[in-house]
Amino acid sequence: MRPSPSPTPAWNPRPASVAAVGDSITRGFDACGLLTDCPEVSWATGSDTGVNSLALRLLGAPALASRSWNLARSGARVAELPEQMGLAARHRPGLVTVMVGANDACRPHAGLMTPVDEFRASFEAAMARLRKESPATQVYVASIPDLRRLWSQGRDHPVGQRVWRLGVCASMLADAQDLGTQARERRDRVRERVVAYNGVLREVCARDKRCRHDGGAVFSYPFDGTQLSPWDVFHPSRDGQGRLAEIAYRTVTAARPPA
Repeated sequence: MRPSPSPTPAWNPRPASVAAVGDSITRGFDACGLLTDCPEVSWATGSDTGVNSLALRLLGAPALASRSWNLARSGARVAELPEQMGLAARHRPGLVTVMVGANDACRPHAGLMTPVDEFRASFEAAMARLRKESPATQVYVASIPDLRRLWSQGRDHPVGQRVWRLGVCASMLADAQDLGTQARERRDRVRERVVAYNGVLREVCARDKRCRHDGGAVFSYPFDGTQLSPWDVFHPSRDGQGRLAEIAYRTVTAARPPA
């Protein structure tokens, strides 16, 4: 007799602990002050009640210190994700949140963006490491924001015009007022790379029965001026972090994953 197939593992909408990996968005960079992390307002694990992070909603305030871990690093690219996943796995978390890829597209110029095949290899390696070291952990994967939309929101903002000249996401934001053909084609190229990265995140996640992708919700979210940092008009503000938390909570607690 053939053995019965193993049942598909049930998704737990109320994991008992949360670890976060990724980049500056998850660290709350520029949300509270200039050029500084502010993990207390992180969408994933922050304690700020105004943001109402995913971990705060799932675990409650008393459990945050002992059952949530923010392992993201500002400036991280996807190549760092396997190491971060290894750190997360040590805690055997009920859920790991992933938001990574913006820095792979945000380079000094578009030619330095991470190739899509390298992006895929790094993300697959990160998931494989987690599965090897903490096989029961669930994963929530957020899509990368639409960087061209952020350019459109901030290009006429006086702070954006001043700060972006310092090199913030130069592949997209350099020469922000230039609407010529070359500048438009450069921005389109960066956006296309973000779309490709998001396709990788979705595809790799779909192969894992304990992984949920947001269905493109973060990429599609229409961030406005109040939801972007007043210090760089690019990273999420405290309010923007709250919107990311809402998307994550909706995805994690839904009866079914997004289509």
